[in-house]
Amino acid sequence: MSGTEEEQAVGVDPEAPFDAGIYGEDGILRADYLAHIGAAIADRDTLTLKQDILKLHQSELGDLIEALMPEQRRALVELMGEDFDFSALTEVDDAIRMEIVEDLPNDQIALAMQELDSDDAVYILEDLDEQDQNEILAKLPFTERIRLRRALDYPEETAGRRMQTEFVAVPPFWTVGQTIDYMREDQNLPEEFSQIFVIDPTFKLLGAVHLDQILRTKRAVRIEEIMHETRHAIPAIMDQEEAAREFEQYDLLSAAVVDENERLVGVLTIDDVVDVIQQEAEEDLMRMGGVGDEELSDTVAATSRSRAPWLLVNLATAILASLVIGLFDATIQEMVALAILMPIVASMGGNAATQTMTVTVRALATKDLDIYNAARIVRRETIVGLINGVLFAIVMGAIAAFWFDSSGLGGVIAAAMIVNMLAAALAGILIPLLLDRLGADPAIASSVFVTTVTDVVGFFAFLGLARVWFGLG
Repeated sequence: MSGTEEEQAVGVDPEAPFDAGIYGEDGILRADYLAHIGAAIADRDTLTLKQDILKLHQSELGDLIEALMPEQRRALVELMGEDFDFSALTEVDDAIRMEIVEDLPNDQIALAMQELDSDDAVYILEDLDEQDQNEILAKLPFTERIRLRRALDYPEETAGRRMQTEFVAVPPFWTVGQTIDYMREDQNLPEEFSQIFVIDPTFKLLGAVHLDQILRTKRAVRIEEIMHETRHAIPAIMDQEEAAREFEQYDLLSAAVVDENERLVGVLTIDDVVDVIQQEAEEDLMRMGGVGDEELSDTVAATSRSRAPWLLVNLATAILASLVIGLFDATIQEMVALAILMPIVASMGGNAATQTMTVTVRALATKDLDIYNAARIVRRETIVGLINGVLFAIVMGAIAAFWFDSSGLGGVIAAAMIVNMLAAALAGILIPLLLDRLGADPAIASSVFVTTVTDVVGFFAFLGLARVWFGLG
């Protein structure tokens, strides 16, 4: 189907710009909009593409890029040429961004980097190999090259990597009038900012002044008279998650980033911090599922490789649980009902442990759980596990007694349920705490170990109690 036929099939006028809005009521890109853009790409209709794409926000363009086929993405970037908004590449999956950037000549990337804020430029450059980075940086003006190189020299996932190196800084002896004139006349200032930093001749941070205070103060007043101390300056080597927590705790819109000598090197803004919060939350969730840094755009091979290691660990723990069952093979042969009920005990324990583990891992990540309240939280989870264990033991015991016409079997599964729910609660909180204390990431490793505990304890308690109660082999 040609581009024009595709547009007609979804009721789109190929001659008119698309003004109906790119999202449907469900928040998903409209099918007719995608068809419209796809047809323009197929027809190499640069005019239509620019009419419809230049007005998009970078996040909207990012959604569009992710929705297109790989060959369409490459064609879109080519057709847009210098008008392509490279900041949209900060809104797409890593694999898609690399796919696009690797197809572009370094000269074009270098030109684009000059139009971006430094934090966005670093975000795109940091995934390139060192040779490409050096070639691109060599093509930039000296000042921009130094700024980007300084940010790239900081470790990944630190405030230094996330910071914007464009900021407004003035000496303390300037007046408000001088500062306003400077902001009006200097063409190299950032497009948006909420505070002005005060520095000494060595660039050591002295304080800051919010823009609203500048506007309310007379021109003759000196900056040092109205500046406030910056109590929440962010060290450049601080982990980005810790920096995000500073923003959350103190309701910051922006914060100065300083080096080891307390010299101002950049500014961290709330839009970058929101991205960090979302990224860290996604990482914790993905790691708890044992899928690492997997992206939706990853290939089959890459996805298989990322999932295989923890599946292998899970296989080993499953074999351990099976060995426990093997200890009671004669018991199971004498009472088949045990094999029917056995998965219920393990499943209830596993689900209860997952609930506790999820709350614990998230609390550790946000620093809400620490040495001061750990004992109280452990007690709470133990009591919750005991209460739920008794509640569901009564329910399951009654069901088993009625199902197999055996009150003894009902009592056995009820007792096993209480034991396993209690073990699940303790494992769900103590294992993440122990891993965190040992320096391991509890989001990555907790799930496998917690599941193993609930399976082994559940099978052992249920089958062991049954052997003792019924006098089986």
